[in-house]
Amino acid sequence: MTIHKEGRGLIIITTLILGLVVFWDKQTEGLFWLKLLITAAVVFFWIAFLQFFRLPKRVNGAQPNELVAPCDGKVVVIEEVEEPEYFNDKRIQVSIFMSPLNVHANWTPIGGEVTYVKYHPGKFLVAWHPKSSTENERTTVVVKAKNGKEVLFRQIAGAVARRICFYVKPNEHISQGDEFGFIKFGSRVDLYFPLGTDIKCKIGDVTTGNETVIANW
Repeated sequence: MTIHKEGRGLIIITTLILGLVVFWDKQTEGLFWLKLLITAAVVFFWIAFLQFFRLPKRVNGAQPNELVAPCDGKVVVIEEVEEPEYFNDKRIQVSIFMSPLNVHANWTPIGGEVTYVKYHPGKFLVAWHPKSSTENERTTVVVKAKNGKEVLFRQIAGAVARRICFYVKPNEHISQGDEFGFIKFGSRVDLYFPLGTDIKCKIGDVTTGNETVIANW
C-alpha cells in the first residue's frame, strides 16, 4: 500500500510539525500537560492523514460485460431518475456514500472514450441530502464503452469534503480500473446507467473500489 499523491504534502508537513514538537519537548522543561496535548493532537492528525490518503493496490478481475464500483463505500440509492445534465432522459441511478474512513481514490467503472467532463462549483450540503447531486460542488464524467453505451459517474462533495480532484479529459481513452480522481475527506459518487442495465448490488451493500461488480450490460 502506498500514499496517494493528493496527501503527500499534508503528510510531509505534519511530519515536520511532529519533529518540531518533539524537539521543543526535549529543549524545554515543565509544561507537561501542554506538551502532551499538543503532541497527541499532532500524532492524531499524522495517523489520520496516513489512513485517509492510503492507496491500496486493487486487482480488477471484471469480465468485459461487467461494471465495477468506482469507490469504496456503501450503496445508498438505487432508483430510476431523470438525468438532467447530459442525457436528459431516464437512467438508473446508483449512489455510493464514502465515509471519512474509506479509501477515497476513484476508479473508472468501465473502459472506453471520455465523451464529457465538467466541473461544477457549488455548495457543501451533507452528501445524503436530496439536492447534493445538483447543488453541491461536483464533477461529471461520461464514458462511452465499446458497445456504444454510455455511463455517467459524478463525484459529489459533502459537508466535510472540500476538494474534488479529477484526472481525465474529453476524447481521452481510458481502461476500466484507471484512477480518474480523488475526493478529499468523504462524500459520494453517483452513477447513471442505461435503462435495462442489470444492477448487481442492493441498498446497504458495501463496495470495494475497482473490485466490486455493481452492474452488467
